[in-house]
Amino acid sequence: MRVLIVSWEYPPVVVGGLGRHVHHLATELAAAGHEVVVLSRRPTGTDPSSHPTVTHIAEGVLVVAVAEDPPHFDFGEDMLGWTLAMGHAMVRAGVGLSKGGIGDGWTPDVVHAHDWLVAHPAIALAEYFDVPLVSTLHATEAGRHSGWLSGKMNRQVHSVEWWLANESDWLITCSASMRDEVAELYGPDLPSISVIRNGIDVTTWSYRDREPRTGPARLLFVGRLEYEKGVQDAIAALPKIRRSHPGTTLVVAGEGTQFEWLREQARVHRVARSVTFLGNLDHTELLGWLHGADAIVLPSRYEPFGIIALEAAAAGTPLVTSTAGGLGEAVVDGVTGLSFQPGDVAGLVSAVRELLDEPDAAQDRARAARARLTDDFDWRQVAEETAQVYSGAKRRVRHPLARPQIPQRPLPDRG
Repeated sequence: MRVLIVSWEYPPVVVGGLGRHVHHLATELAAAGHEVVVLSRRPTGTDPSSHPTVTHIAEGVLVVAVAEDPPHFDFGEDMLGWTLAMGHAMVRAGVGLSKGGIGDGWTPDVVHAHDWLVAHPAIALAEYFDVPLVSTLHATEAGRHSGWLSGKMNRQVHSVEWWLANESDWLITCSASMRDEVAELYGPDLPSISVIRNGIDVTTWSYRDREPRTGPARLLFVGRLEYEKGVQDAIAALPKIRRSHPGTTLVVAGEGTQFEWLREQARVHRVARSVTFLGNLDHTELLGWLHGADAIVLPSRYEPFGIIALEAAAAGTPLVTSTAGGLGEAVVDGVTGLSFQPGDVAGLVSAVRELLDEPDAAQDRARAARARLTDDFDWRQVAEETAQVYSGAKRRVRHPLARPQIPQRPLPDRG
């Protein structure tokens, strides 16, 4: 099968878990014998005049990376303008695949979109090639803001997500909680929705048992520094954890819009000297911190999946996570990790204390978490299930779409 994947992230441009997901999916599909083209973008700061569209084959995948077009928008300040400009460049490159140019007359059997930022090019190219459109929705704007879409930009993003969901011929979500969320937000006339979990390549994450702790405990958070990731709850919990386990530190790896606010929260809770912000880490650095931590704490208030939980499990790092969304499905409380309700600081404190007080039990759970990865989160299985969706997707009859409903209340608690 000839597959055109459209994603705003693909190595070397990786912003978060979406980029890693698309990379593994594309390479596994190619390894299974499918012809895969990924349509993505070049790094920020490139433009068509000096950095034209670049194509290269990596791991059996033809990568078509477009430059910013035009290079005058800033994602943080002109998000929709930036997104539409990227989409225009992607459409031109995608159409060029069939014109005997960069793709030498190549045409897809299916178009696979990843998130709202590529809605415009994905919908346009599926229509141009007259093939089914499959869309993976990795998160929702309403979910990221607890159901409240008070700002103009929030409502615009929600509207594009709704449009993509309703224009698709099949939808994929990474967890059952995301499936329910998508059905509630964008229904009732949606296509079929399949739940296909994220996967992990355990060979790239060397496992290591925890050494007996000889000094203060070391806690680690990895993720985007956004409110929904709940880092503020880990910071709020730290003073209480330090009372029973003096000297405990928290290392925060990642970047995001809430960096300054989180630093202020550390000062407010009088743990500024015990909280270290590292910024983004490369793979080797991340693996080193995972091996050195007594536990990874993932206190998300909203989490469609949480791929870092799988990466930590692969490295042997004991898990303490909220039950938000996909985390509640990826981590089995008391078996592969310890869990608490989203936003429950007292529950977070209790889980961390239990883990630190019972290191042998923590080690047993870490081993169970690693063992579960090869059974339930194998990328080959993810690719096979995705290919089955491709085969089943048929182009639906298009009807005029009504205007989307804008949620004005909190989403149900899926913790």
